[in-house]
Amino acid sequence: MSEKLDLSQFEKKMIIRKMIHADIDKIIHMQRLCFPGMQPWKVEHLESHLEMFPDGQLVAELDGDIIGSCSSLIINFDEYDDRHTWDDVTDEGYITNHNPDGYNLYGIEVMVHPDFRRMKVGHRLYEARRELAREFNLKSIIIGGRIPNYHKYAGEMSPREYVDSVQMHKIYDPVLSFQLINGFTLMRINPNYLPDDKQSNKYATLMEWNNVDYRPKSKRHFKTSHPVRICVVQYMMRQIDSFTDFANQVEYFTDVASDAQSDFVVFPEIFTTQLMSFLNEKSPSMAVRKLTDYTEEYIELFTDLAVRYNVNIIGGSHFVKEEDDEIYNIAYLFRRDGTIEKQYKLHITPNERKWWGISPGDTVRVFDTDCGKIAIQICYDIEFPELARIATDMGAKIIFTPFCTEDRQGYLRVRYCSQARAVENQIYTVISGTVGNLPETENMDIQYAQSAIFAPSDFEFARDGIVGETDPNLEMVMIGDVDLEILRRQRQGGTVRQLKDRRHDIYSINYKKQ
Repeated sequence: MSEKLDLSQFEKKMIIRKMIHADIDKIIHMQRLCFPGMQPWKVEHLESHLEMFPDGQLVAELDGDIIGSCSSLIINFDEYDDRHTWDDVTDEGYITNHNPDGYNLYGIEVMVHPDFRRMKVGHRLYEARRELAREFNLKSIIIGGRIPNYHKYAGEMSPREYVDSVQMHKIYDPVLSFQLINGFTLMRINPNYLPDDKQSNKYATLMEWNNVDYRPKSKRHFKTSHPVRICVVQYMMRQIDSFTDFANQVEYFTDVASDAQSDFVVFPEIFTTQLMSFLNEKSPSMAVRKLTDYTEEYIELFTDLAVRYNVNIIGGSHFVKEEDDEIYNIAYLFRRDGTIEKQYKLHITPNERKWWGISPGDTVRVFDTDCGKIAIQICYDIEFPELARIATDMGAKIIFTPFCTEDRQGYLRVRYCSQARAVENQIYTVISGTVGNLPETENMDIQYAQSAIFAPSDFEFARDGIVGETDPNLEMVMIGDVDLEILRRQRQGGTVRQLKDRRHDIYSINYKKQ
């Protein structure tokens, strides 16, 4: 009797899966093979794709090898000119214009390794895209397709005549013919779509596949507004006798924010140093270490307040001692659903080093909230424009900056830089500072602040780019509304468009992720 045949040795397993960071180099190598003479992806392009819309980046894998890939983003197509270019619709390949609330999936590339064509890899990738459109309940898939055989006929046919001939099956085009077979219909022909696509003479066919399972989200195609209410606390530093005194003050301001139906309440940087006023420790470095003993009580207090008062809390910042025995300046986000996030201060001031021995963090974070993506950049961090640009590219629409400054000069550095970040990145920025004094607390004896909410400087935003501001050096709150829908529209069609008009061809930011 012959041995049983081992069928596993004959198996070849092809799967379609989400792209991961480990695939990036293989995809770039494959792209050079698929599109010789055209500019391939840069590593930072694909990293941005995975940051902005990981679900839309897919690969075909055969026995562990990458043999195909496709990339896409979500947009509201009506916001783009019919004669848009590939750079317009992809933010020059970085897809930072990805809109999770959009209606259309826009496919920006499909490729199959030359050694694995005629294996239905492209069909599998297109079907995966269709499933993605159904999963996200998107109205349609739109693509700008190359016509790579057109250069052979350009001397005798217009692009329109060439496309008609392909549709009539008189001419075969490897891209257009494939798209027609996959159920896409022609919308128009766009000139100058891809400047380095010489085979297509820079032309592209704008094609659409309609999702018959689409369920309209509302009668309005666009949101009229997406308001977010922010309560900024300008906190008075004064002598207290216990943690309970501190908790009572914090709860009072949280109650005020909740009564105003705020989405966020923002406290200042290291305002928990107010606890030092009853610790009876003269050495600043030892006082800070004693202060870290209150970390759990601080976290429990703010978690309880966020849930009980139904408001997201930017809990200022607090000095925290971690397992490495180093002390960090950490800002916490206490969501109203009870979850917690934290952002380490990345740039430490000379004073923080000298008096307290504070260590820097090393990661820029962006947080999902029920009001969209936000970032927290503590005081000195807002004075480094790279951090705000990285956070914006990661999807942040609001940057909160808790700060603590002792004089007007220090305060103005924070203010001017916050306003600059709002303009540069077309985002909202919020600053919240401490006032008052702690006479018996070394290095925290005087404070200066004027807290505020800033907007980009354009017609649809607040005059002077100031949504609201407090009076200088008085304990008070300021409540203001920002509109994320106006922000989104202005990024696409404002008087100036700093995000869209960046020159990625001559500069970039290299974020060394930890």
